[in-house]
Amino acid sequence: MSSKTDITPDAGHEAQSTAVVLDEKFENPGIEEHSPHRRTDVDPKVARRAATQITWWFILSAVASVLAIVFYIALPIKGDDISTVHPNNLWLGLSIAFAFLAIGIGAVQWARQLMPAQEIEEERHSPRSSDETRERAVEILQQADEESGFTKRKVLRRSLIGAAIVAPLPGIVLLRDLAPVSQGLTDPAEKLRHTIWGDENGLRLVHDTSGEPIKAEDVQLGSAFHVVPSNLAEVEPHSQKIIEKSKAAVLLVRLPEDEIVEGAEDGYHGILAYSKICTHVGCPVALVEQHTHHLLCPCHQSTFDISDGAKVVFGPANRPLPQLPITVDSEGYLIAKGDFKAPVGPSFWEIER
Repeated sequence: MSSKTDITPDAGHEAQSTAVVLDEKFENPGIEEHSPHRRTDVDPKVARRAATQITWWFILSAVASVLAIVFYIALPIKGDDISTVHPNNLWLGLSIAFAFLAIGIGAVQWARQLMPAQEIEEERHSPRSSDETRERAVEILQQADEESGFTKRKVLRRSLIGAAIVAPLPGIVLLRDLAPVSQGLTDPAEKLRHTIWGDENGLRLVHDTSGEPIKAEDVQLGSAFHVVPSNLAEVEPHSQKIIEKSKAAVLLVRLPEDEIVEGAEDGYHGILAYSKICTHVGCPVALVEQHTHHLLCPCHQSTFDISDGAKVVFGPANRPLPQLPITVDSEGYLIAKGDFKAPVGPSFWEIER
């Protein structure tokens, strides 16, 4: 075909100099003339009906936010009955989700049905801020306000503002009720400072799955496993003791004694026990790097040095993992000498309020 240019190896530089250059100029067709195609653009009654429907979405959002608070109070989680968690979470989650969903639906429908639908074109300009730019910005905001009807449609605007104000209330109620101070405690750390390990001296460390006690001689170098107190090895899922068991979870490791930093060896012949609950947000830490003696939290990569009192060497955690002091009884089984040296779990109580 005549439009095809053949380039042979012999052409060389001549072929490059005769390369096809597209120099055709395309005329900018501009933006097509806008013609109203929505019923809300041509029929005021339809526009008012759409505004009413959108208003109802915002009202329903506010109602759902209030219902979330009602469900939270009417369906409390009872500490001794874990089965109460399901209905509380179900209805609380559904109501909060619907509250935000309704706001989203109302906002999208407002934009789709009532705001201008024509295309616009804006020329690029210098980012320099000047008096003219500020004046133009004000004009744009005023134009946007006029086109969106935010000021003109008072009922719709007020319903949106009302829904937005009410939406955060469930979160405020939930977070406020989580404070241990509401349970008569002046120091929130007290809920996490004491565990079952400190109730009586001499509790044996046992495997979480089998409940078998652990002899020191059976803990090999480089090993790491999950242990719990002997009196909490078998706990019913719906029992209040499940909370105590979760607070008392321990990771047992063994390191060469000469690699443990002096002053951090509150263990037994290189066997160390640390809380499994990360001091950042409470995730279970269990990933051990044998060569570096680092313990890693899989959630946010907080890293602790188990050879140096589980001090933080990386990540968002800001305090070491609490250590459980251990020794052996007369039969050679590992036992706790007392409770953890510090409160277990996240350090939210350290935040100044």
